[in-house]
Amino acid sequence: MVSPQPDWQFVGSVPENYERYLVPSIFGPFAADLIDIAAPRENERVLDIACGTGIVARTAARRVGRRGSVVGLDTSAPMLEAARSAAAREGISVEWREGSAVKLPFLDGAFDLVLCQQGLQFFPDRPMALREMRRVLAPRGRLELSVWRPIDRSPGFAVLVEALTRHISPQAGALMTSGPFGLSDAEELRALVASANFRDVTVRPAVKMLRYPSPDEFVRYYAAGSALAGPVAGADDHVRAALLADVRAGLQAYVDDQGLAFPIETNVVSARTSAVDL
Repeated sequence: MVSPQPDWQFVGSVPENYERYLVPSIFGPFAADLIDIAAPRENERVLDIACGTGIVARTAARRVGRRGSVVGLDTSAPMLEAARSAAAREGISVEWREGSAVKLPFLDGAFDLVLCQQGLQFFPDRPMALREMRRVLAPRGRLELSVWRPIDRSPGFAVLVEALTRHISPQAGALMTSGPFGLSDAEELRALVASANFRDVTVRPAVKMLRYPSPDEFVRYYAAGSALAGPVAGADDHVRAALLADVRAGLQAYVDDQGLAFPIETNVVSARTSAVDL
């Protein structure tokens, strides 16, 4: 049975919809795992770079408690406003700062732990961003970051890219392939981190199942909270209907009585600084 046509006049801003739709289904579960790996201690100073609406920073703040401190940094003022609102609702204390990953507004050695979930692939100068992460870490500081693995490891997004390219525009498809999935090679990632003078660099894969009520809802939820909101909402009804038909057909094997479920994989990088500043 074909599901009802979704409402493409998205309610709320992209940051609000990112927090409403993408954090529960994608970024929240991965954030919990990233914090488990990082294991922040109660007295540590933590920086979350490219924090978005702040799910990693908020999760870390629960771990460090009042004895520690957490700063969330992002270039987007609207994302930071959504982060402030979410933290206030949850009664969590985080300092939110607007700034660039390639020129961090912090002193050398200001943090014990730097986190970055699905941000490095978007930075205009990745080597510089990693050198800045290294600069603001104290001796024996730790880096934990994640970057999506190849898009063919995530069939839902692979199918969505094909449909976007065919029915919206090649540029809409490229928003995915050159954006979220734009740094998917594990060895390239390892070399980038090591070149910034980090030690003990490890890259490990992690996988989760993403679940949605239907393929239509997957497309609507993801578009509403991402850079696809404009291109998809701006297309006419016939184009959107064709887009959804392609996604339904391409993901038929991943639909059962419970809805849509497909895997997505990420690379998780762990590294540290030396015992003394170099």
